[in-house]
Amino acid sequence: MSRWLFITLNLCVLLLSGCGYTLGPQAVQGVTSVHVPVFQSSSFRRNVDYLLTEAVQREIRSRGAYRLEDAETADTILKGRIVEIRKSPLSETRFDDSREVQLTVGAEISWIDRRTGRILQQKSFPLGNELTPQLSSVSFAPEVGQSMASAQQDAARRLAAGIVDLMEVPW
Repeated sequence: MSRWLFITLNLCVLLLSGCGYTLGPQAVQGVTSVHVPVFQSSSFRRNVDYLLTEAVQREIRSRGAYRLEDAETADTILKGRIVEIRKSPLSETRFDDSREVQLTVGAEISWIDRRTGRILQQKSFPLGNELTPQLSSVSFAPEVGQSMASAQQDAARRLAAGIVDLMEVPW
């Protein structure tokens, strides 16, 4: 009987001590709020900067690690710039009409501690082969009713998820 009690107590201690993992998003120590101004863009494509800004803000709100606040009261500022938007055909009809199109969005971000001016995170999401499929590339088919607008929203959502991933402490 005492042997089972000893094993049970040791198992409880082991389970209660954990193994270093936490549940939910992990925030940077001392940072509770962030301000996300509208992303800058030099692209001729309209509203992608607003779509990406809204997607990043929505992603931050949904994960719950940080509060969104005004620039004057936030602990940090997440600035971003869209560096390139590329639309390229993946397949064409025999009349050279696009059957399936790929939209890729590249951006640079800087996460700055407003109180000290220190850069917490700086990253570029280029349109190179290694990051594009995972973060900011979507394909759509105009022939079956998919639109450029829905593709832009999807690309912004994917890129926003990658940006907010950087704001969480690595495992």
